[in-house]
Amino acid sequence: MKKVILLLISIVTVFAVNLFAAKNLYLSILKEPTSVHKNQKFEVKVKALVTTTDFTSLTTNFSNQSNITVMNPSSPWKKISDDTYENSFYFKVKSSNFKLPIIEVKLWNSNSLIDISTIETGNIGFSNIGKNDDRFSKVIADNIILKAYKTKQYNNQEALTIIDIDAVNSNLEDFNLDNVVEQGVSSIKEWENIQNLVYYVVTPIYDKNLTFTYFNSLSNSFKEVRVPLILQNELVSTQTDLNPNDSTFEKYKKVASTIVCIFLLILFIWKRKKYLIPFVVITFIFALIYNLPNDKGKIQTDSFVYILPTKNSTVFFKADKELEVEVLEKKGQFIKVLGVEDGFIGWIKEDSFEKN
Repeated sequence: MKKVILLLISIVTVFAVNLFAAKNLYLSILKEPTSVHKNQKFEVKVKALVTTTDFTSLTTNFSNQSNITVMNPSSPWKKISDDTYENSFYFKVKSSNFKLPIIEVKLWNSNSLIDISTIETGNIGFSNIGKNDDRFSKVIADNIILKAYKTKQYNNQEALTIIDIDAVNSNLEDFNLDNVVEQGVSSIKEWENIQNLVYYVVTPIYDKNLTFTYFNSLSNSFKEVRVPLILQNELVSTQTDLNPNDSTFEKYKKVASTIVCIFLLILFIWKRKKYLIPFVVITFIFALIYNLPNDKGKIQTDSFVYILPTKNSTVFFKADKELEVEVLEKKGQFIKVLGVEDGFIGWIKEDSFEKN
């Protein structure tokens, strides 16, 4: 009987210790919207309070969601202070019948699980905007900047226009226009909250403007963007060359990568923490890549320069001599080049290029 009593006391003690053991991980929502629109990319910012120093990492899982996409499920946690970490997760809703996921965060010490916490967002409303606006581009953003545009005759009845757009906190990947003959994505890039889109549109040759709208999420109103459709042989001087080196997106990458690298290097020198070395090396490599000068070379005589990197693209011009060029971008079997002397920008086939 005495052994049974001792056994029961032991079981109760273990249960009580586990029941009242202090948690090491607490979650809270720092930022979430009250309502969202169809296809809008929105942010939910989560704070993690860690009450132990004996851990190595935080990981995140999402569950029980429906009709919603997690845009950055593997986003790393950022250290704010000794015990505070934050993460911004981005979501996109496709229909009104959606359910936000349960956010589960795990605290690890190497391969040993220390603690688990979960959190859910509040009730978020939904609205479908721009249904009756045939100028709506399907984009919701804090801001859209028209960086560059160029129009050239496509055939006897149509003109082809290339537009270069930067957008902040947007769903620029959903950009789409009604009432155009043909359209498509030439390239799309993303760096944190900035996206860059190079898009081509084919319109009737008599159209003088291409006008579209986007929904500004800061002012909660539709904003209009007007692109003049000026044929190159009519007025070249008013148009801007589509040079990715001049875009806000590219400049942001170069500056940001350099600043982060310098910051981590100073932090390492100050703190002398060995775990910072890989981060310093990685950010240095990125900063070096982003800031390296572009390759230079020559276009062979009689080479064709195209408007787009496609087989059926309109020929921009035919080189009547060897031309010095700078490589801006590569896509498949095509290379985007910038003329060193006259500043033209276009695509050439890879076999037409000779490296210096």
